[in-house]
Amino acid sequence: MGGIVVTIFWFLVVLTPLVFVHEFGHYWFARRAGVRVEVFSVGFGRELFGYTDKAGTRWKFSLIPFGGYVKMFGQSDLGPDDDGDEMTADERAVAFHHKKLSQKTAIVAAGPLANILFAIGIFTILFATAGQPFTPAQVSEVVPGSAAEAAGLQSGDEFLEVAGRTIARFEEVQQLIRLHPGIPVDIVVDRDGSQLDLVATPSVNVIPDGLGDEARIGVLGVRGLERAFERHSVPWAAWQGVRETVRLVSVTVTAIGQMFGGERSAQELGGPVRIAQMSGSAADAGIATLVIFAAFLSINLGLINLLPIPLLDGGHLAFYAYEAVFRRAPGRWAQELGMKIGLVFVLGLMLFATFNDIVRLPVVQRIVELFT
Repeated sequence: MGGIVVTIFWFLVVLTPLVFVHEFGHYWFARRAGVRVEVFSVGFGRELFGYTDKAGTRWKFSLIPFGGYVKMFGQSDLGPDDDGDEMTADERAVAFHHKKLSQKTAIVAAGPLANILFAIGIFTILFATAGQPFTPAQVSEVVPGSAAEAAGLQSGDEFLEVAGRTIARFEEVQQLIRLHPGIPVDIVVDRDGSQLDLVATPSVNVIPDGLGDEARIGVLGVRGLERAFERHSVPWAAWQGVRETVRLVSVTVTAIGQMFGGERSAQELGGPVRIAQMSGSAADAGIATLVIFAAFLSINLGLINLLPIPLLDGGHLAFYAYEAVFRRAPGRWAQELGMKIGLVFVLGLMLFATFNDIVRLPVVQRIVELFT
């Protein structure tokens, strides 16, 4: 029981600031645009505690800590926003629905953007204090019989590109190769001043993921030079924070694309239970690991909300893109239908991810083994 309590504690420590940052992005842009914000909630369901500020916004923490929301005047919870037919002129002036298209777009996009900027901030602070793992992207040794040897890699080669991504550190090579188990990868190296284009098919390695499950990763079969940590100046740390965030965005998008393409199992999707387990494991590994995990989770939260699915921020942005192109908003029936489809999709995805979490639990696996 003590372990469960500790895991839940670290889960809340990691997730709550990310939810707050996301919703504060919406809130901040809404207030700049003159929109009245009625509710700022971290969590869903019944209110646990909160207060109302001078602007009339109810700031609160709610019972179910798996997300949050900002409720703006004139904005519907589900379905199209209020068209304002029964509003007074003063109410229209502070209603979300009656703001310019550019303002509504900025307000909706601000949440995911805040998560991305938050990740950059985390990496900037980390790289300026603890330092950034940095291994030169040079091959010191090729493992005999490996995928690297089959591809023609040699000791002394310096990686320039892997899978279309520019390489600056050996750690980036490892991350990209892990994403391509058994999948051919284009590699560009510098060998004695000349660029060579190679193709390698990383071997498949199945390893425990530390959560009672297994993960398939790609292995190239090269070793780098000695690993070091470099502490940067704040401007350079910020630049490296941007690069690291962009790289993680690219890696995440690639992994999602592989799931849709069937190259990666959808069973790798995780929900709240998995996030809680990973938060606890990251905390056990040290504060630096926990902070990096929080940055990675912040990026994922931002990207997921940008998916063009009604009910998510990306779905609203898709409606606004339609309005920008055709000079009119989608029909009310289309918005209502889209919201219902989005609700079904999001709930289905959450149930699927939670099911994956549950079947990974050791106690569940032991019960299954008793009947198989």
